[in-house]
Amino acid sequence: MTSSANVLSVSQLNGQIKYLIEQNFSYIWLEGEISNLVKASSGHWYFSLKDNRAQVRCAMFRSANNRLSFAVENGSQVLVRANASLYQPRGEFQLIVESMQPAGLGKLQLEFEALKKKLTEEGLFAADYKQALPKNIERLAIVTSAKGAAIHDILSILQRRAPHIEVDIYPCLVQGEQAAMDICQKLFWACQDDKYDAIIVGRGGGSIEDLWAFNNETLAYTIHQANTCIISAVGHETDFTICDFVSDIRAATPSAAAELVSQTSLDIQTQLPHLQHKLEQAFDKQYMALVTRLNSAKQQLTHLSPQNQIQIKQQWLDEAELRLVQQVNLNLQNNTNRLARLQQKLAEHNPKFLLNQQQQQLTFLAQNLDTSLEKSLYSKSDQLQNLTLRLHSLSPLNTLSRGFSITQHQGKAITSVTQVAVGDTLEHTVADGVITSQVVSK
Repeated sequence: MTSSANVLSVSQLNGQIKYLIEQNFSYIWLEGEISNLVKASSGHWYFSLKDNRAQVRCAMFRSANNRLSFAVENGSQVLVRANASLYQPRGEFQLIVESMQPAGLGKLQLEFEALKKKLTEEGLFAADYKQALPKNIERLAIVTSAKGAAIHDILSILQRRAPHIEVDIYPCLVQGEQAAMDICQKLFWACQDDKYDAIIVGRGGGSIEDLWAFNNETLAYTIHQANTCIISAVGHETDFTICDFVSDIRAATPSAAAELVSQTSLDIQTQLPHLQHKLEQAFDKQYMALVTRLNSAKQQLTHLSPQNQIQIKQQWLDEAELRLVQQVNLNLQNNTNRLARLQQKLAEHNPKFLLNQQQQQLTFLAQNLDTSLEKSLYSKSDQLQNLTLRLHSLSPLNTLSRGFSITQHQGKAITSVTQVAVGDTLEHTVADGVITSQVVSK
């Protein structure tokens, strides 16, 4: 019996076969005739590639066939680059086509791939040998045709975006049997001049034959040995040459190369206000630091100078003299005030002063006594007058003046008839005198 651990499912088998095929048959070149072409609504193509003895199923997805610049139909002889694979759901062997070109170009393409493989193995395409684009390009060399559209596009963009860049043109052939050597010679001359920050090598678009001068092995070594940054700008974005792989930087088009070179200038122009502001801030900061140091040094110099020391001592002497004068004046004033107080006390205890003081006090008391007596006299006089008036109002004489009289007998006032007898002599006091009478009856 077979162990269940050794039994594969169909999907597992197809998966393992798919893995083996893809690992061992990648990036293969194949030439043949297209048949059974189906262009699906999704944009993907499905077809067979055949020769007079066999055929193989192929799939070319939309992202790949959109890059083709020629018409493809049944019967077309083509050269394709593809990866072998297995369509697992049906277990069908197929090729996934990545690129395609007419079969007449197959020889050039094979030469290109062979040279590319050789130079790759030699390390000419390694990133370690590639230079970065200089940050501030001021001088630029261009190796290209002097009459083509490429140089016109490059110069137009540079004039608009970076007019300060100094440009030298090294005109050369870019197509034909002599083009590769002419490009190498002009590039060598440009590299010998150390004034250039970068060199653009390129031309406009064309067929693989038109661009073949840039797939030259000598040109690849010339670029690899250059000390100046080389920018490859050959053809269109979909065109790739050996020059692109070995150069330090690959630009999709000549216009893209000009934009790439001028971008650093645009970046600098964009950063200029910010850099200027930072420079001004740094200058102001440095200036203020220097001013602070200068002022500090001036203060130290002023503090340590003999003249300043003399001035300080002179000021201290002036202040000490002023304090001394103030203290002397204060002591003198205090002593003067004390002397005045002592003199005042002495004067106050002088017998003559005391006698004079007693006399003044006696005079004052006498004046007060006179004033008091006078006031008392006036007061008593007023009281006497008031009492006199009251007495007068109550006096019998006042009554007598109104016709009344006082009758007396032997000095006693007669208030009743029983007090007298007939024959008694009576005295009648009136207002202006005394009248004598005799009682004749009662």
